[in-house]
Amino acid sequence: MTNDQPIIIGGGLAGLMAALHLAPQPVILLTKSPLGEQAASAWAQGGLSAAIGADDSPEHHLADTLAAGDGLCDEATARRIINAAPALVEELTRLGARFDPGLGLEAGHSRRRIVHAMGDASGREILRAVIQAVQAAGHVQILEACSATRLLLRDGRIAGVLAQGPGGPFVLRSSRVVMATGGLGGLYGHSTNPLSATGQGLVLAARAGAALADLEFVQFHPTALDVGLDPMPLVSEAVRGEGATLIDEAGLRFMEGEGRAELEPRDVVSRAVWRHMQRHHQVFLDARQALGARFATRFPGITAACRAAGVDPATQPIPVRPAAHYHMGGIAVDAAGRSSVPGLWACGEAASTGLHGANRLASNSLLEAAVTGREVAQNIAGTVAHRAAPLAPLGMPEAPNAAPVRQILSRYAGVLRDADGLAAAVDALAPLAMSAGAAADPALLGLMMVTAMQRRTESRGGHARTDFPAKNSAQALRLTLTWDQARAATLPSRATARPAAMPVQA
Repeated sequence: MTNDQPIIIGGGLAGLMAALHLAPQPVILLTKSPLGEQAASAWAQGGLSAAIGADDSPEHHLADTLAAGDGLCDEATARRIINAAPALVEELTRLGARFDPGLGLEAGHSRRRIVHAMGDASGREILRAVIQAVQAAGHVQILEACSATRLLLRDGRIAGVLAQGPGGPFVLRSSRVVMATGGLGGLYGHSTNPLSATGQGLVLAARAGAALADLEFVQFHPTALDVGLDPMPLVSEAVRGEGATLIDEAGLRFMEGEGRAELEPRDVVSRAVWRHMQRHHQVFLDARQALGARFATRFPGITAACRAAGVDPATQPIPVRPAAHYHMGGIAVDAAGRSSVPGLWACGEAASTGLHGANRLASNSLLEAAVTGREVAQNIAGTVAHRAAPLAPLGMPEAPNAAPVRQILSRYAGVLRDADGLAAAVDALAPLAMSAGAAADPALLGLMMVTAMQRRTESRGGHARTDFPAKNSAQALRLTLTWDQARAATLPSRATARPAAMPVQA
């Protein structure tokens, strides 16, 4: 296939908003699954943060975001996105999103500012409204059951996408591509993300030479439902916002007296839960006194997940544990969403915008996805396609298999890390990353993440090292990394070697 229309890879909130706001320009949207089925956006329970309360302001929202980001937020970016939040709520309402009355409170927020829908189905309701708008728009061609497998380059610029569809491999020719593929939680053994969320968009960008940023910062949600499911159902931050507490098997509230206790930022709570588990305790979220019989009304989705596992949250503590939930890192982009590779943009969780810093504030993810998707569309609308000669047929890489990488990262690069474990992760990941096998793409990204974790010799936000437990003011800066740099750092004896499947030159 050949065309010069913009191509959006990913059918979550960021990709859909980019597609919607490119109107009336024709655009192609590639999505691995039917719209809404496997998008992490639809799994978001808490809601969307916006300073619309009478006692709130964007300045309060910004202050909370910067505090959670632990010194690494880009303040100008955070201010721009946060200032856009109230108007975004109005836009989503116009598109048909049915928000609940009242505002919720979540950890790290100093005000009630979480706009939620259907109790704990906020992401699904927002996505439903945006999907309907995209499907009704005449300018978006949706290619479902299609996966991008490589970005194609000519003279260092984006020239097209190699993809796999129901009918086999095909090439889409375009000089403007948007990566909106979401995060990488599926690279961990305990995750709240769809298992398809293995950071493939970051891999495609890295193989094309793009710089990635903040790769070491993985956010572990402290309260995933611990009943043996994979992926793990999420027990929303909002449950703690309503007064639920963390206890162990003896009923001890082990976070009592630590700052805001259960309402500390996610990285703090996750480490507290993890350490308590390492002392051979079980951990539970107890909402019996705070919500009791009201639990089912306020959180119907969580109630259904708990009851399916034989737990009644109105009368029983909920078994929980930390699980990989969100990646603060991604493709390094500027204020317009442009990557370091001409013709490649990124938005949503696939991008590293600087909003989240070292630790995302709860419910800032849907906000970022929607706002940056719109911003990318506005920037692309002002560009002109760079026409190139037709592209030749190409070989198709194997479908990614993240199973070996899940074991490695979970063991050595989880909630707590140290030099020995990270070195062991490099040794295990390197052969996979340099192979031509199905684990090559996930291992390449895992190797880049571990390299960033090795470089940051401090503990900050979502990156905690037991051998460097303190924060180092000299490292209060973002780390960017290319695949060439990671390979040279971790594989010095093979620094000039090329992995088996690097960016295809058109």
